Amino acid sequence: MTTATTAPEAPASVGQVAGGNALAGTRTLIRFALRRDRIRLPVWILALLLGTLMTANSFSTLYSDPQDRANAARSMDSPAGLAMSGPRHYLDDYGFGFGSMLSHQMLGFMAVLVGLMSVLIITRHTRAEEETGRAELVRSTVVGRHAHLAAALSVAVLANLALALLLAFGLAGLGMEGIDTAGSLLYGFGHAAVGLIFAAVAAVTVQLTAHTRGASGMALAVVGIAYVLRAAGDSGENGTLSWVSPIGWVQRSYPYVDNRWWPLLLCLALAVACAAAGFALSTRRDVGAGLRPEKLGRPTASDALTTPLGFALRLHRGMLIGFGAGLFLMGAMYGSILGDAEDMLKDIDQIQEALDRIGGAGVAESFASMVMVVLTVVAAVYVVMAALRPCSEEMAGRAEPLLATGLSRARWVGGHLAVAMGGGTVVLLLAGLGFGIAGAASTGDAGLLPDLVGAALAYAPALWVTVGVAVVLFGWFPRASQAAWIVPVYAFVVGYLGQILQFPTWMNNLSPFGHVPRLPAADMDWTPLLLLSLVAAGLVWLGLAGFRRRDLETK
Repeated sequence: MTTATTAPEAPASVGQVAGGNALAGTRTLIRFALRRDRIRLPVWILALLLGTLMTANSFSTLYSDPQDRANAARSMDSPAGLAMSGPRHYLDDYGFGFGSMLSHQMLGFMAVLVGLMSVLIITRHTRAEEETGRAELVRSTVVGRHAHLAAALSVAVLANLALALLLAFGLAGLGMEGIDTAGSLLYGFGHAAVGLIFAAVAAVTVQLTAHTRGASGMALAVVGIAYVLRAAGDSGENGTLSWVSPIGWVQRSYPYVDNRWWPLLLCLALAVACAAAGFALSTRRDVGAGLRPEKLGRPTASDALTTPLGFALRLHRGMLIGFGAGLFLMGAMYGSILGDAEDMLKDIDQIQEALDRIGGAGVAESFASMVMVVLTVVAAVYVVMAALRPCSEEMAGRAEPLLATGLSRARWVGGHLAVAMGGGTVVLLLAGLGFGIAGAASTGDAGLLPDLVGAALAYAPALWVTVGVAVVLFGWFPRASQAAWIVPVYAFVVGYLGQILQFPTWMNNLSPFGHVPRLPAADMDWTPLLLLSLVAAGLVWLGLAGFRRRDLETK
Protein backbone atom coordinates (compact mmCIF):
# COMPACT_ATOMS: atom_id res chain seq x y z
CA MET A 1 0.00 0.00 0.00
CA THR A 2 1.48 3.38 -0.98
CA THR A 3 0.77 7.03 -0.30
CA ALA A 4 -1.71 8.90 -2.45
CA THR A 5 -0.62 9.73 -5.99
CA THR A 6 -1.16 13.05 -7.76
CA ALA A 7 -3.68 12.96 -10.54
CA PRO A 8 -3.15 15.23 -13.57
CA GLU A 9 -6.31 17.19 -12.84
CA ALA A 10 -5.44 17.64 -9.14
CA PRO A 11 -5.54 21.20 -7.78
CA ALA A 12 -2.34 23.10 -7.23
CA SER A 13 -2.43 22.58 -3.46
CA VAL A 14 -2.24 18.82 -3.89
CA GLY A 15 0.68 19.29 -6.20
CA GLN A 16 2.39 21.35 -3.52
CA VAL A 17 1.95 18.50 -1.04
CA ALA A 18 3.51 16.06 -3.46
CA GLY A 19 6.24 18.57 -4.14
CA GLY A 20 7.40 18.83 -0.56
CA ASN A 21 4.84 20.46 1.77
CA ALA A 22 4.98 17.48 4.11
CA LEU A 23 3.15 19.27 6.96
CA ALA A 24 0.14 20.46 4.94
CA GLY A 25 -3.10 19.91 6.83
CA THR A 26 -1.45 19.56 10.24
CA ARG A 27 -3.54 22.30 11.83
CA THR A 28 -6.77 20.70 10.65
CA LEU A 29 -5.69 17.29 11.95
CA ILE A 30 -4.83 18.83 15.33
CA ARG A 31 -8.33 20.26 15.61
CA PHE A 32 -9.81 16.94 14.54
CA ALA A 33 -7.73 15.00 17.11
CA LEU A 34 -8.71 17.40 19.89
CA ARG A 35 -12.32 17.00 18.85
CA ARG A 36 -12.06 13.21 19.04
CA ASP A 37 -10.33 13.38 22.43
CA ARG A 38 -12.58 16.06 23.92
CA ILE A 39 -13.59 13.65 26.70
CA ARG A 40 -10.63 11.28 26.86
CA LEU A 41 -7.91 13.91 27.41
CA PRO A 42 -9.73 15.96 30.09
CA VAL A 43 -10.43 12.74 31.99
CA TRP A 44 -6.75 11.76 31.86
CA ILE A 45 -5.54 15.20 32.91
CA LEU A 46 -8.08 15.66 35.69
CA ALA A 47 -7.41 12.17 37.06
CA LEU A 48 -3.66 12.83 37.24
CA LEU A 49 -4.23 16.28 38.71
CA LEU A 50 -6.74 15.21 41.35
CA GLY A 51 -4.65 12.18 42.30
CA THR A 52 -1.67 14.43 42.94
CA LEU A 53 -3.64 17.04 44.86
CA MET A 54 -5.35 14.40 47.01
CA THR A 55 -2.00 12.81 47.82
CA ALA A 56 -0.43 16.14 48.71
CA ASN A 57 -3.39 17.03 50.89
CA SER A 58 -3.26 13.64 52.63
CA PHE A 59 0.36 14.34 53.62
CA SER A 60 -0.82 17.26 55.75
CA THR A 61 -2.97 14.79 57.68
CA LEU A 62 -0.56 11.87 57.81
CA TYR A 63 2.59 13.85 58.59
CA SER A 64 1.37 17.02 60.27
CA ASP A 65 4.33 17.13 62.67
CA PRO A 66 7.96 17.54 61.49
CA GLN A 67 8.89 14.59 63.66
CA ASP A 68 6.39 12.44 61.74
CA ARG A 69 8.09 13.45 58.50
CA ALA A 70 11.52 12.69 59.96
CA ASN A 71 10.27 9.25 60.99
CA ALA A 72 8.91 8.70 57.48
CA ALA A 73 12.32 9.63 56.03
CA ARG A 74 14.05 7.06 58.22
CA SER A 75 11.53 4.40 57.22
CA MET A 76 12.16 5.07 53.52
CA ASP A 77 15.96 4.94 53.86
CA SER A 78 16.43 1.37 52.68
CA PRO A 79 17.17 -0.13 49.23
CA ALA A 80 13.61 -1.39 48.88
CA GLY A 81 12.09 1.90 50.04
CA LEU A 82 14.25 3.97 47.70
CA ALA A 83 13.53 1.64 44.78
CA MET A 84 9.81 2.29 45.25
CA SER A 85 10.17 6.05 45.67
CA GLY A 86 13.25 7.97 44.51
CA PRO A 87 16.74 9.30 45.28
CA ARG A 88 17.98 9.45 48.87
CA HIS A 89 18.73 13.20 48.55
CA TYR A 90 15.03 13.99 49.10
CA LEU A 91 15.09 12.40 52.55
CA ASP A 92 17.34 15.13 53.95
CA ASP A 93 14.57 17.67 53.32
CA TYR A 94 11.58 15.72 54.68
CA GLY A 95 11.51 17.64 57.94
CA PHE A 96 11.22 21.04 56.20
CA GLY A 97 7.92 20.57 54.38
CA PHE A 98 5.66 18.44 52.27
CA GLY A 99 7.15 19.31 48.87
CA SER A 100 10.12 16.99 49.14
CA MET A 101 7.83 14.16 50.26
CA LEU A 102 5.54 14.70 47.29
CA SER A 103 8.40 14.72 44.77
CA HIS A 104 10.12 11.75 46.37
CA GLN A 105 7.10 9.49 46.59
CA MET A 106 5.00 10.57 43.61
CA LEU A 107 7.22 11.88 40.81
CA GLY A 108 8.46 8.49 39.61
CA PHE A 109 5.04 6.86 39.88
CA MET A 110 3.32 9.73 38.08
CA ALA A 111 5.95 9.66 35.34
CA VAL A 112 4.76 6.16 34.41
CA LEU A 113 1.13 7.31 34.19
CA VAL A 114 2.03 10.40 32.16
CA GLY A 115 4.09 8.17 29.87
CA LEU A 116 1.10 5.89 29.41
CA MET A 117 -1.12 8.84 28.50
CA SER A 118 1.42 10.18 26.01
CA VAL A 119 2.02 6.82 24.34
CA LEU A 120 -1.70 6.23 23.86
CA ILE A 121 -2.17 9.69 22.34
CA ILE A 122 0.47 9.01 19.68
CA THR A 123 -0.63 5.49 18.78
CA ARG A 124 -4.31 6.49 18.68
CA HIS A 125 -3.76 9.28 16.18
CA THR A 126 -1.13 7.64 13.99
CA ARG A 127 -0.88 3.84 13.84
CA ALA A 128 -4.54 3.24 14.73
CA GLU A 129 -5.58 5.58 11.90
CA GLU A 130 -3.45 3.62 9.45
CA GLU A 131 -4.60 0.24 10.73
CA THR A 132 -8.26 1.14 10.19
CA GLY A 133 -7.60 2.62 6.73
CA ARG A 134 -8.67 6.15 7.65
CA ALA A 135 -5.18 7.58 7.25
CA GLU A 136 -5.00 6.56 3.59
CA LEU A 137 -8.32 8.24 2.87
CA VAL A 138 -7.23 11.43 4.64
CA ARG A 139 -3.84 11.47 2.90
CA SER A 140 -5.53 11.25 -0.50
CA THR A 141 -6.58 14.86 0.12
CA VAL A 142 -4.40 17.92 0.74
CA VAL A 143 -2.48 16.37 3.64
CA GLY A 144 1.29 16.03 3.86
CA ARG A 145 3.03 12.78 4.68
CA HIS A 146 4.23 14.08 8.07
CA ALA A 147 0.94 15.74 9.04
CA HIS A 148 -0.51 12.83 11.04
CA LEU A 149 2.60 12.39 13.18
CA ALA A 150 3.07 16.14 13.60
CA ALA A 151 -0.57 16.52 14.69
CA ALA A 152 -0.31 13.63 17.16
CA LEU A 153 2.87 15.03 18.68
CA SER A 154 1.26 18.48 18.89
CA VAL A 155 -1.71 17.05 20.79
CA ALA A 156 0.66 15.25 23.14
CA VAL A 157 2.56 18.50 23.73
CA LEU A 158 -0.67 20.38 24.46
CA ALA A 159 -1.90 17.68 26.86
CA ASN A 160 1.37 17.56 28.77
CA LEU A 161 1.66 21.35 28.97
CA ALA A 162 -1.92 21.60 30.22
CA LEU A 163 -1.17 19.01 32.89
CA ALA A 164 2.05 20.81 33.84
CA LEU A 165 0.33 24.16 34.32
CA LEU A 166 -2.60 22.68 36.24
CA LEU A 167 -0.24 20.80 38.54
CA ALA A 168 1.91 23.88 39.09
CA PHE A 169 -0.93 26.24 39.97
CA GLY A 170 -2.96 23.58 41.77
CA LEU A 171 -0.11 22.62 44.10
CA ALA A 172 0.95 26.22 44.68
CA GLY A 173 -2.65 27.06 45.54
CA LEU A 174 -2.77 24.48 48.35
CA GLY A 175 -0.69 26.77 50.54
CA MET A 176 1.04 23.85 52.25
CA GLU A 177 4.33 24.09 54.06
CA GLY A 178 7.27 23.47 51.75
CA ILE A 179 5.18 23.64 48.53
CA ASP A 180 6.06 26.95 46.89
CA THR A 181 5.42 28.36 43.41
CA ALA A 182 8.94 27.80 42.05
CA GLY A 183 9.02 24.18 43.11
CA SER A 184 5.47 23.62 41.83
CA LEU A 185 6.40 24.94 38.39
CA LEU A 186 9.36 22.59 38.22
CA TYR A 187 7.25 19.70 39.51
CA GLY A 188 4.59 20.31 36.85
CA PHE A 189 6.99 20.77 33.95
CA GLY A 190 8.92 17.70 35.06
CA HIS A 191 5.79 15.70 34.24
CA ALA A 192 5.55 17.40 30.85
CA ALA A 193 9.22 16.69 30.10
CA VAL A 194 8.98 12.97 30.76
CA GLY A 195 5.66 12.79 28.93
CA LEU A 196 7.20 14.34 25.81
CA ILE A 197 10.03 11.78 25.87
CA PHE A 198 7.66 8.83 25.86
CA ALA A 199 5.45 10.48 23.25
CA ALA A 200 8.54 10.78 21.03
CA VAL A 201 9.46 7.16 21.76
CA ALA A 202 5.98 6.16 20.57
CA ALA A 203 6.58 8.23 17.44
CA VAL A 204 9.41 5.79 16.68
CA THR A 205 7.61 2.57 17.64
CA VAL A 206 4.62 3.36 15.40
CA GLN A 207 7.00 3.24 12.45
CA LEU A 208 8.30 -0.22 13.34
CA THR A 209 5.14 -2.30 13.37
CA ALA A 210 1.90 -2.32 11.42
CA HIS A 211 -0.22 -2.92 14.51
CA THR A 212 -1.41 -0.46 17.13
CA ARG A 213 -1.06 -2.86 20.03
CA GLY A 214 2.46 -3.77 18.99
CA ALA A 215 3.48 -0.12 18.80
CA SER A 216 1.89 0.63 22.16
CA GLY A 217 3.46 -2.46 23.70
CA MET A 218 6.98 -1.55 22.57
CA ALA A 219 6.64 2.04 23.79
CA LEU A 220 5.20 0.96 27.14
CA ALA A 221 8.03 -1.56 27.48
CA VAL A 222 10.43 1.40 27.23
CA VAL A 223 8.45 3.12 30.00
CA GLY A 224 8.76 0.01 32.15
CA ILE A 225 12.49 -0.34 31.48
CA ALA A 226 13.01 3.32 32.36
CA TYR A 227 11.23 2.78 35.68
CA VAL A 228 13.21 -0.38 36.48
CA LEU A 229 16.52 1.33 35.68
CA ARG A 230 15.53 4.23 37.91
CA ALA A 231 14.56 1.89 40.75
CA ALA A 232 17.77 -0.13 40.44
CA GLY A 233 19.88 3.03 40.41
CA ASP A 234 18.20 4.64 43.41
CA SER A 235 18.50 1.48 45.48
CA GLY A 236 22.24 1.24 44.73
CA GLU A 237 25.14 3.05 46.28
CA ASN A 238 25.96 5.63 43.59
CA GLY A 239 22.74 5.80 41.55
CA THR A 240 24.55 5.48 38.22
CA LEU A 241 21.77 3.49 36.54
CA SER A 242 19.27 6.24 37.34
CA TRP A 243 21.12 8.53 34.95
CA VAL A 244 20.31 6.09 32.13
CA SER A 245 16.58 6.60 32.72
CA PRO A 246 14.65 9.76 31.78
CA ILE A 247 12.51 9.16 34.89
CA GLY A 248 15.73 9.38 36.89
CA TRP A 249 16.56 12.68 35.15
CA VAL A 250 13.25 14.21 36.16
CA GLN A 251 13.56 13.02 39.74
CA ARG A 252 17.03 14.55 39.92
CA SER A 253 15.65 17.97 39.11
CA TYR A 254 14.72 17.87 42.84
CA PRO A 255 11.55 20.00 42.90
CA TYR A 256 11.03 21.79 46.23
CA VAL A 257 14.57 20.85 47.28
CA ASP A 258 17.23 22.16 44.85
CA ASN A 259 14.91 23.24 41.99
CA ARG A 260 17.34 22.25 39.23
CA TRP A 261 15.95 22.92 35.75
CA TRP A 262 18.85 21.63 33.67
CA PRO A 263 17.83 17.91 33.80
CA LEU A 264 14.69 18.92 31.93
CA LEU A 265 16.90 20.13 29.09
CA LEU A 266 18.22 16.56 28.78
CA CYS A 267 14.62 15.38 28.52
CA LEU A 268 13.83 17.96 25.86
CA ALA A 269 16.91 17.04 23.83
CA LEU A 270 16.05 13.33 23.93
CA ALA A 271 12.44 14.03 22.99
CA VAL A 272 13.50 16.12 19.98
CA ALA A 273 15.96 13.43 18.86
CA CYS A 274 13.38 10.63 19.11
CA ALA A 275 10.72 12.71 17.34
CA ALA A 276 13.17 13.51 14.53
CA ALA A 277 13.94 9.81 14.23
CA GLY A 278 10.22 9.08 14.01
CA PHE A 279 9.77 11.55 11.14
CA ALA A 280 12.81 10.17 9.32
CA LEU A 281 11.70 6.56 9.67
CA SER A 282 8.19 7.38 8.44
CA THR A 283 9.63 8.15 5.00
CA ARG A 284 11.05 4.63 4.69
CA ARG A 285 7.76 2.74 4.76
CA ASP A 286 4.39 2.65 3.03
CA VAL A 287 1.16 3.81 4.60
CA GLY A 288 -0.28 1.00 6.71
CA ALA A 289 2.99 -0.95 6.77
CA GLY A 290 5.77 -1.12 9.32
CA LEU A 291 9.53 -1.19 9.00
CA ARG A 292 9.69 -4.52 10.75
CA PRO A 293 8.83 -7.22 8.21
CA GLU A 294 5.86 -9.39 8.99
CA LYS A 295 6.72 -12.93 9.99
CA LEU A 296 5.50 -15.58 7.60
CA GLY A 297 2.89 -17.71 9.27
CA ARG A 298 2.66 -21.45 9.21
CA PRO A 299 1.23 -23.01 6.03
CA THR A 300 -1.76 -24.17 8.04
CA ALA A 301 -3.28 -22.80 11.21
CA SER A 302 -3.02 -24.81 14.39
CA ASP A 303 -6.13 -26.55 15.62
CA ALA A 304 -6.34 -24.09 18.53
CA LEU A 305 -6.78 -21.13 16.18
CA THR A 306 -9.88 -22.70 14.69
CA THR A 307 -11.73 -22.28 18.00
CA PRO A 308 -13.00 -18.97 19.46
CA LEU A 309 -11.06 -19.53 22.69
CA GLY A 310 -7.78 -20.38 20.95
CA PHE A 311 -8.06 -17.41 18.61
CA ALA A 312 -8.88 -15.05 21.49
CA LEU A 313 -5.94 -16.38 23.48
CA ARG A 314 -3.66 -15.70 20.51
CA LEU A 315 -4.89 -12.10 20.35
CA HIS A 316 -4.47 -11.54 24.09
CA ARG A 317 -1.26 -13.42 24.78
CA GLY A 318 1.12 -10.45 24.55
CA MET A 319 -0.89 -8.36 26.99
CA LEU A 320 -1.39 -11.35 29.28
CA ILE A 321 2.33 -12.08 29.41
CA GLY A 322 3.17 -8.42 29.99
CA PHE A 323 0.71 -7.98 32.86
CA GLY A 324 1.70 -11.32 34.38
CA ALA A 325 5.40 -10.45 34.42
CA GLY A 326 4.71 -6.91 35.62
CA LEU A 327 2.49 -7.99 38.50
CA PHE A 328 4.95 -10.67 39.58
CA LEU A 329 7.70 -8.04 39.79
CA MET A 330 5.39 -5.54 41.46
CA GLY A 331 4.40 -8.12 44.06
CA ALA A 332 8.06 -8.95 44.63
CA MET A 333 8.85 -5.25 45.19
CA TYR A 334 6.16 -4.93 47.83
CA GLY A 335 7.14 -8.24 49.37
CA SER A 336 10.75 -7.12 49.74
CA ILE A 337 9.71 -4.44 52.26
CA LEU A 338 7.22 -6.60 54.15
CA GLY A 339 9.80 -7.53 56.78
CA ASP A 340 10.46 -3.84 57.47
CA ALA A 341 6.79 -2.82 57.47
CA GLU A 342 6.48 -2.58 61.25
CA ASP A 343 9.51 -0.29 61.59
CA MET A 344 8.48 1.79 58.59
CA LEU A 345 4.92 2.42 59.76
CA LYS A 346 5.10 2.42 63.55
CA ASP A 347 5.36 6.22 63.84
CA ILE A 348 2.63 7.08 61.30
CA ASP A 349 -0.59 7.31 63.28
CA GLN A 350 -3.05 7.32 60.37
CA ILE A 351 -1.46 4.27 58.75
CA GLN A 352 -1.50 2.50 62.10
CA GLU A 353 -5.19 3.30 62.51
CA ALA A 354 -5.92 1.93 59.04
CA LEU A 355 -4.00 -1.25 59.82
CA ASP A 356 -5.81 -1.61 63.14
CA ARG A 357 -9.17 -1.40 61.35
CA ILE A 358 -8.06 -4.22 59.04
CA GLY A 359 -6.93 -6.29 62.01
CA GLY A 360 -4.71 -9.33 61.76
CA ALA A 361 -2.09 -11.18 63.72
CA GLY A 362 0.60 -8.61 63.03
CA VAL A 363 1.57 -5.48 61.10
CA ALA A 364 3.01 -7.53 58.23
CA GLU A 365 -0.28 -9.34 57.63
CA SER A 366 -2.35 -6.15 57.87
CA PHE A 367 0.02 -4.26 55.60
CA ALA A 368 -0.07 -7.15 53.11
CA SER A 369 -3.88 -6.91 53.07
CA MET A 370 -3.66 -3.21 52.25
CA VAL A 371 -1.07 -3.74 49.50
CA MET A 372 -3.13 -6.56 47.99
CA VAL A 373 -5.73 -3.98 46.97
CA VAL A 374 -3.13 -2.20 44.81
CA LEU A 375 -2.06 -5.43 43.11
CA THR A 376 -5.67 -6.36 42.48
CA VAL A 377 -6.50 -3.00 40.94
CA VAL A 378 -3.64 -3.44 38.46
CA ALA A 379 -5.05 -6.89 37.62
CA ALA A 380 -8.44 -5.21 37.14
CA VAL A 381 -6.84 -2.93 34.54
CA TYR A 382 -5.91 -6.06 32.59
CA VAL A 383 -9.38 -7.60 32.76
CA VAL A 384 -11.06 -4.37 31.62
CA MET A 385 -8.71 -4.15 28.64
CA ALA A 386 -9.29 -7.81 27.81
CA ALA A 387 -13.06 -7.63 28.27
CA LEU A 388 -13.31 -4.58 26.00
CA ARG A 389 -11.28 -6.21 23.22
CA PRO A 390 -14.46 -7.50 21.48
CA CYS A 391 -15.67 -3.90 21.36
CA SER A 392 -12.54 -2.72 19.56
CA GLU A 393 -12.74 -5.72 17.20
CA GLU A 394 -16.35 -4.84 16.42
CA MET A 395 -15.67 -1.14 15.92
CA ALA A 396 -12.75 -1.90 13.59
CA GLY A 397 -14.97 -4.11 11.44
CA ARG A 398 -13.08 -7.34 12.15
CA ALA A 399 -15.98 -9.01 13.98
CA GLU A 400 -18.46 -8.88 11.12
CA PRO A 401 -16.59 -11.29 8.77
CA LEU A 402 -16.26 -13.82 11.58
CA LEU A 403 -19.90 -13.58 12.59
CA ALA A 404 -20.95 -13.93 8.95
CA THR A 405 -19.81 -17.57 9.21
CA GLY A 406 -21.33 -20.25 11.42
CA LEU A 407 -19.74 -18.69 14.52
CA SER A 408 -22.37 -17.48 16.96
CA ARG A 409 -22.11 -14.17 18.76
CA ALA A 410 -22.10 -15.86 22.15
CA ARG A 411 -19.20 -18.17 21.23
CA TRP A 412 -17.18 -15.30 19.74
CA VAL A 413 -17.56 -13.04 22.77
CA GLY A 414 -17.28 -16.02 25.10
CA GLY A 415 -13.74 -16.75 23.91
CA HIS A 416 -12.62 -13.24 24.85
CA LEU A 417 -14.43 -13.38 28.18
CA ALA A 418 -12.86 -16.71 29.07
CA VAL A 419 -9.42 -15.23 28.43
CA ALA A 420 -10.30 -12.11 30.44
CA MET A 421 -11.55 -14.07 33.44
CA GLY A 422 -8.99 -16.87 33.27
CA GLY A 423 -6.16 -14.48 32.45
CA GLY A 424 -7.17 -12.19 35.33
CA THR A 425 -6.99 -15.14 37.68
CA VAL A 426 -3.55 -16.07 36.33
CA VAL A 427 -2.12 -12.58 36.81
CA LEU A 428 -3.53 -12.56 40.35
CA LEU A 429 -1.77 -15.86 40.98
CA LEU A 430 1.51 -14.44 39.67
CA ALA A 431 1.11 -11.30 41.79
CA GLY A 432 0.52 -13.45 44.86
CA LEU A 433 3.53 -15.63 44.03
CA GLY A 434 5.84 -12.63 43.67
CA PHE A 435 4.45 -11.06 46.83
CA GLY A 436 4.64 -14.32 48.74
CA ILE A 437 8.14 -15.36 47.68
CA ALA A 438 9.68 -11.96 48.42
CA GLY A 439 7.56 -11.51 51.56
CA ALA A 440 8.54 -14.89 52.96
CA ALA A 441 12.20 -14.10 52.28
CA SER A 442 12.06 -10.65 53.93
CA THR A 443 10.18 -11.83 57.03
CA GLY A 444 11.69 -15.30 57.34
CA ASP A 445 8.19 -16.76 57.55
CA ALA A 446 7.68 -19.43 54.85
CA GLY A 447 4.02 -19.68 55.77
CA LEU A 448 3.38 -16.31 54.16
CA LEU A 449 3.79 -17.78 50.67
CA PRO A 450 0.57 -19.85 50.59
CA ASP A 451 -1.23 -17.19 52.64
CA LEU A 452 -0.45 -14.40 50.18
CA VAL A 453 -1.18 -16.55 47.13
CA GLY A 454 -4.57 -17.40 48.65
CA ALA A 455 -5.18 -13.74 49.50
CA ALA A 456 -4.56 -12.78 45.88
CA LEU A 457 -6.80 -15.52 44.45
CA ALA A 458 -9.62 -14.48 46.80
CA TYR A 459 -10.04 -11.36 44.65
CA ALA A 460 -10.76 -13.42 41.50
CA PRO A 461 -14.59 -13.21 41.87
CA ALA A 462 -14.33 -9.41 42.15
CA LEU A 463 -12.36 -9.39 38.90
CA TRP A 464 -15.07 -11.50 37.29
CA VAL A 465 -17.67 -8.94 38.37
CA THR A 466 -15.52 -6.25 36.73
CA VAL A 467 -15.58 -8.29 33.51
CA GLY A 468 -19.34 -8.60 33.88
CA VAL A 469 -19.77 -4.82 34.11
CA ALA A 470 -17.68 -4.39 30.95
CA VAL A 471 -19.77 -7.03 29.13
CA VAL A 472 -23.06 -5.38 30.08
CA LEU A 473 -21.83 -2.04 28.74
CA PHE A 474 -20.49 -3.68 25.59
CA GLY A 475 -23.64 -5.69 25.03
CA TRP A 476 -26.19 -2.92 25.55
CA PHE A 477 -24.32 0.39 25.28
CA PRO A 478 -21.17 -0.20 23.17
CA ARG A 479 -20.49 3.51 22.75
CA ALA A 480 -20.32 3.86 26.54
CA SER A 481 -18.20 0.75 27.12
CA GLN A 482 -15.22 2.82 28.30
CA ALA A 483 -17.21 3.59 31.44
CA ALA A 484 -16.05 0.17 32.68
CA TRP A 485 -12.81 1.88 33.75
CA ILE A 486 -14.74 3.44 36.61
CA VAL A 487 -14.67 0.08 38.45
CA PRO A 488 -10.86 -0.23 38.95
CA VAL A 489 -10.41 3.50 39.52
CA TYR A 490 -13.13 3.58 42.17
CA ALA A 491 -11.75 0.41 43.76
CA PHE A 492 -8.34 2.03 44.17
CA VAL A 493 -9.70 5.28 45.57
CA VAL A 494 -11.99 3.74 48.19
CA GLY A 495 -10.11 0.48 48.78
CA TYR A 496 -6.62 1.89 49.30
CA LEU A 497 -6.79 5.64 49.84
CA GLY A 498 -10.12 5.30 51.61
CA GLN A 499 -8.54 3.19 54.35
CA ILE A 500 -6.04 5.93 55.10
CA LEU A 501 -8.44 8.87 54.68
CA GLN A 502 -11.20 7.03 56.57
CA PHE A 503 -13.94 7.09 53.93
CA PRO A 504 -17.34 5.85 55.18
CA THR A 505 -17.94 2.10 54.95
CA TRP A 506 -20.84 2.39 52.51
CA MET A 507 -18.49 3.80 49.86
CA ASN A 508 -16.32 0.69 50.06
CA ASN A 509 -19.41 -1.51 49.81
CA LEU A 510 -20.21 -0.04 46.39
CA SER A 511 -17.09 -1.70 44.97
CA PRO A 512 -17.00 -5.46 44.29
CA PHE A 513 -13.50 -5.50 45.79
CA GLY A 514 -14.90 -4.14 49.07
CA HIS A 515 -16.71 -7.43 49.76
CA VAL A 516 -13.63 -9.66 49.52
CA PRO A 517 -12.23 -10.92 52.87
CA ARG A 518 -9.05 -9.01 53.70
CA LEU A 519 -6.72 -11.99 53.74
CA PRO A 520 -4.26 -12.78 55.28
CA ALA A 521 -5.29 -10.43 58.12
CA ALA A 522 -8.96 -11.53 58.23
CA ASP A 523 -10.53 -14.94 58.39
CA MET A 524 -11.72 -16.60 55.20
CA ASP A 525 -15.42 -16.16 54.40
CA TRP A 526 -16.71 -18.04 51.35
CA THR A 527 -20.17 -16.47 51.27
CA PRO A 528 -19.28 -13.10 49.67
CA LEU A 529 -17.03 -14.87 47.15
CA LEU A 530 -19.88 -17.15 46.11
CA LEU A 531 -22.27 -14.19 45.83
CA LEU A 532 -19.76 -12.23 43.75
CA SER A 533 -19.38 -15.22 41.43
CA LEU A 534 -23.16 -15.41 40.98
CA VAL A 535 -23.33 -11.66 40.29
CA ALA A 536 -20.56 -12.02 37.72
CA ALA A 537 -22.41 -14.87 35.99
CA GLY A 538 -25.61 -12.81 35.91
CA LEU A 539 -23.86 -9.78 34.45
CA VAL A 540 -22.18 -11.86 31.75
CA TRP A 541 -25.53 -13.44 30.81
CA LEU A 542 -27.17 -10.00 30.68
CA GLY A 543 -24.38 -8.58 28.52
CA LEU A 544 -24.51 -11.48 26.07
CA ALA A 545 -28.29 -11.11 25.83
CA GLY A 546 -27.86 -7.47 24.88
CA PHE A 547 -25.20 -8.25 22.27
CA ARG A 548 -27.46 -10.81 20.60
CA ARG A 549 -30.26 -8.26 20.29
CA ARG A 550 -28.45 -5.29 18.78
CA ASP A 551 -26.84 -4.47 15.45
CA LEU A 552 -23.09 -4.45 15.04
CA GLU A 553 -21.40 -1.09 15.51
CA THR A 554 -18.67 0.37 13.29
CA LYS A 555 -16.74 3.60 13.51
